Amino acid sequence: MIRPGARSDTARAIELLRDSHDAAGFARQGEGFFVPFLREYAERVFVRHHDMMNMNACCLVHDVNGTAQGLLLAMAYEHPFGPVWISAETVWWIDPAHRGRAAIRMLDAYEAWAASKGCKFAGMAGMGDDPLVAKLYLRRGYAVAEKHFLKAL
Repeated sequence: MIRPGARSDTARAIELLRDSHDAAGFARQGEGFFVPFLREYAERVFVRHHDMMNMNACCLVHDVNGTAQGLLLAMAYEHPFGPVWISAETVWWIDPAHRGRAAIRMLDAYEAWAASKGCKFAGMAGMGDDPLVAKLYLRRGYAVAEKHFLKAL
């Protein structure tokens, strides 16, 4: 079941965010882009996205028997170059043991949320060059819009 996130999901959400962080390669010092995982930052990200006062935030949970096994966090905003609203995924992670159709249901719920906010575009990101993620996005009608480059300083 896909449902909105709740305060009671916080501890599990932090675990999922840590797993996502590690899978993205951020935890490997000396390789790629090292970003330390800090529990308080992860909690802040989760709370900011499920806060009911933030009407432009999305927090979707893949619930399996009452336990969060996936998160999709996103924000809606007006594009800085013109009067067009866009949604952008902040993080999307599903525990590997609970993937499959859950990914499709989460994307369906995210896209419906974005449309309900008046967004003309929904954005998703992919860390690295995972061909399965790119294939999923392309199959659903997403197009490559930008490619970002980062340099460690």
